[in-house]
Amino acid sequence: MSTHHQIVIIGGGSAGITVAARLKRAGASDVAVIDPSDVHYYQPLWTLVGGGRARDAQSVRPMSWVIPRGVHWIHDSVTGISPESCSIALASGDTITYDRLVVAAGIQLNWDGIPGLADAMGHDGMSSNYDYYLAPKTWENVQRTRSGTAIFHMPAGPIKCAGAPQKIAYLAADYWREQGVLDNIRKIMILPTPGMFGVKVWSDVLVDVAARYGFEVHLNTVVTSVDAAAHTMEIKNNETGETQTLPYNFAHMVPPQSAPDWLAATPLVDADSPFGYMAVDKFTLQSTKYPEVFGLGDCTNTPNSKTGAAIRKQAPVVVENLMATLKGGVGSGHYDGYASCPITTSRKKLLLCEFDYDLNLRPSLKGVDQTKEIVDYNRFKKVGLPRLYWDFMLKGRV
Repeated sequence: MSTHHQIVIIGGGSAGITVAARLKRAGASDVAVIDPSDVHYYQPLWTLVGGGRARDAQSVRPMSWVIPRGVHWIHDSVTGISPESCSIALASGDTITYDRLVVAAGIQLNWDGIPGLADAMGHDGMSSNYDYYLAPKTWENVQRTRSGTAIFHMPAGPIKCAGAPQKIAYLAADYWREQGVLDNIRKIMILPTPGMFGVKVWSDVLVDVAARYGFEVHLNTVVTSVDAAAHTMEIKNNETGETQTLPYNFAHMVPPQSAPDWLAATPLVDADSPFGYMAVDKFTLQSTKYPEVFGLGDCTNTPNSKTGAAIRKQAPVVVENLMATLKGGVGSGHYDGYASCPITTSRKKLLLCEFDYDLNLRPSLKGVDQTKEIVDYNRFKKVGLPRLYWDFMLKGRV
C-alpha cells in the first residue's frame, strides 16, 4: 500500500512532535508523523529518577496524548528513505510518499559498542539513566552503595545530553555525603574530553565541584571493555596510550551513540560523519543534498550539543523554512546553535549552561549569574522544565 502526505515527519520524539504542532499552527493541512512507539518519554527527567529526585512514571505519557490534533499518526517503523522518489519504506511493507520530509529520528544507543557492556548492564551494581527501565536501578544501586568503588562514565563521540554522565555523579555523591559514607567510596569519573565541559567558564566550575566530592577525574579516557563476572573494566588514556583495570561496585555507564542504522544507510547521510548523522545546513536545517528534506534533533550533523533545548530553538526554524518552500520561496529561519544543559551539582543546586555554536554564553534568565551554581533547582528542573515541555513545547507554543 502506498499513501501520500504533503508533509511527513519521521519520529515522534521531542523534535517530531514539536515540529508537528508548529506546522499545524502555521496552517499546514496534511501532516503525518511516523513512529512505532505507544509511549512518549520526557527523557531529561531520567537523571532525577536515577538520583532519587523524581519517579519514572512522571516521564512518560501515551503517544496518542501528544500527537497534535489533526496530525496523522502512522504507527509503524521506517526501514529506509528514497529521497530521489520522495518515498519512505516501512517495516509493514507499506510506502509513504511526501512533498516535504522532516527527519527527526533521534539517536541510537549502541549497548554493544563497548565489549561486555550489554552483558553487564542492569546487573550487580551497573545501570544507566539513558533507559527508562534502567534509571530506577541507578537509584537502587546508589542507595545500596556504602563503600567500594563507584565509576561514572561518558563514551567518546556525540551523545544526547552530554552533561548527563556528570549530573548523576554529583547527585549520587551528594546523597552519599548526606548519608555520611562519601569518604568510604572511591569515586571515579571517566571522560573522553580534554576538559570537564566545552565552555571554559563552566568547565572551571565543574573542576571545583568534582574536587568538592573527591572525584578522581580521568580526562581523554575511554572504557574499552567490561568484565561483568570480574566486576572490572578496562580504560585507556587516548593521549598516553596507558591502560588500567578498574574494579567497580557501582557503575553508571553511558552507551556509545549514533544515528539509527537505517538512516545511516540512506543518501541523506553526511559522508564525513563516522556516526551516520544526516547532513543538514547547520543554520537552515535543510538537507544539503535534497531541498525537499529537513532535519533536526539528535539525528543530524549540526555541531551543537544534542539537547531538548536545542530542539526547542531548531523547530521554529524548520517550520519557517519548510513552509516557505511550499510557497516557492526561501525561508529566513536561522538556527545559531543554541543549546542548554542544566547540570545538577547537588541535590539542591544546578549549573545552568546555555551557549551557541561559537560557545558564547546565551543566558535566558535575567538577573541570574549562570557562571555560578543556582540554589533550589527543584522548582526549575523537576517542575518548571517538565511543564514547559508537556504544556508548551510539545504544543508548539514556545
